[in-house]
Amino acid sequence: MADYIVGDIQGCFTGLKKLLNSVAFDPANDKLIAVGDLIGRGPQSLETLEYLYSLGAQFDTVLGNHDLHLLAIYSGIRQAKASDKLDHLLADKNIATYIHWLRSKPLALAIDDNTLVSHAGLYPQWSISQAIDLSAHCSALLQSANWQSHLKQMYGNKPDKWKDSLKDEDRWRFCINAFTRMRYMQDSNKLELDCKNHPSQAPKKLTPWFEIPNNNLSPNSRLIFGHWATLAGETNNTQLIGLDTGYIWGKQLTMWQVQNGKKYSINFQD
Repeated sequence: MADYIVGDIQGCFTGLKKLLNSVAFDPANDKLIAVGDLIGRGPQSLETLEYLYSLGAQFDTVLGNHDLHLLAIYSGIRQAKASDKLDHLLADKNIATYIHWLRSKPLALAIDDNTLVSHAGLYPQWSISQAIDLSAHCSALLQSANWQSHLKQMYGNKPDKWKDSLKDEDRWRFCINAFTRMRYMQDSNKLELDCKNHPSQAPKKLTPWFEIPNNNLSPNSRLIFGHWATLAGETNNTQLIGLDTGYIWGKQLTMWQVQNGKKYSINFQD
């Protein structure tokens, strides 16, 4: 029995199956967890969701920005772009089932007391327990009867700085951005949501979120995230496990086994 956490799949079902086959993944006994962005940009978003949904309790995921974008497209809040490659998924007879299944998923997931999975990472002022509480708050909105009205309010870059006093849609939007879009910070605690470069090519005024000290974390804490393809998993810190290694961009698809702490990857060309 093994638990695997996989990086951004983004509709690359063939690659996912190759990666799972490389470790002899057994859906009867093993569990798969994803860091979000299950779909979007890749050619097999429908096949990806069909398979992950079929795993039942042996699969879990946090939501990524592409997953939330799909919910907005389905709701008529946003228009799909050709580059999203979502036509087959949106036209499928089971699309409503997949949509409501996705909106039941959290923004952050605790594997244990010290291990957090989220799409973009952990905002430096938050503890793992606070992140789980904020994720639960957002999930309640996403699972409510008026969930689509909340989706309409998730777009935008403000507020860009966390305050415990944030309320209503400001609180919701900040959490969405921190959990699913964050890469860089400026002035230590302000989200900068435009730069996607590798840190070696980023403006000097920007700092990767994981390089800002978080006094809420212990030496045993582990943060597992995706979202940042240009980072290629290079955190230089064994507590920070980046799993987006750019498969959709012709590079690698990577997953991490919880029990042995090892990474497994396949190349796009494999």
